[in-house]
Amino acid sequence: MSATIRAATPADVGAMLALMRELAEFEKLTHLFIATVEGVHDALFGARPSAEALVAERAGKIIGYALFFHNYSTFLGRRGLYLEDLYVQPAERGTGLGSKMLRHLAALAVERQCGRFEWSVLDWNQPAIDFYQKMGATVLPDWRIVRVTGDALDQLAASAG
Repeated sequence: MSATIRAATPADVGAMLALMRELAEFEKLTHLFIATVEGVHDALFGARPSAEALVAERAGKIIGYALFFHNYSTFLGRRGLYLEDLYVQPAERGTGLGSKMLRHLAALAVERQCGRFEWSVLDWNQPAIDFYQKMGATVLPDWRIVRVTGDALDQLAASAG
């Protein structure tokens, strides 16, 4: 039985959170994982949703998800689609599900007239890098992610004004 890809619903949030934890374990980042069912539900289905998600389902079980949102490119003058997470359970990898989800998101980006579709990948995750390049993606060597969180974010915010 092949997996189906569909838009996530509020009933999927618990299963998605479990997969998010699996992703954090795979990336060796569980010490940073503090997401909750309530927080994910609010982000996806609250009064002001900030993200969207797809789920991959086989035989009534969610086996993968993709969480994404829109950003904006001043150079292109168009919005883009940013993929925050793409996760497929290890037992389901190699079945074509990851590429099916990426193609689905690319079609969504084109449908929404996005100027680009992008995401980040850990530099040590060579299997993912190879997979993305095989799908036609370019890994940008000159860009680095810049992030402010926790106490540093609080301090930066307190210095405003």
